Amino acid sequence: MQSIRSVLFTAVAITVTLVAFVFTASLALALAVVAIGSAIAAKLNRRPAHVHARTNPTGAERQMRIWNDGRGTIIDL
Repeated sequence: MQSIRSVLFTAVAITVTLVAFVFTASLALALAVVAIGSAIAAKLNRRPAHVHARTNPTGAERQMRIWNDGRGTIIDL
């Protein structure tokens, strides 16, 4: 009886270990796929255009411009 119990406990321990390994491997694979997809998406995004400040021909005081380029808020004084 002790021998059968020992074999069953060993089989259960091996099964639990294999399930944990498969779960961990699947999470690692999913994380790798997400990381690769994020890197590819970052490469495909267009780069923002360069903005140059122009002088105001009327001589009036310039107004502050604020906009968001998708990566953060830009304040042009």
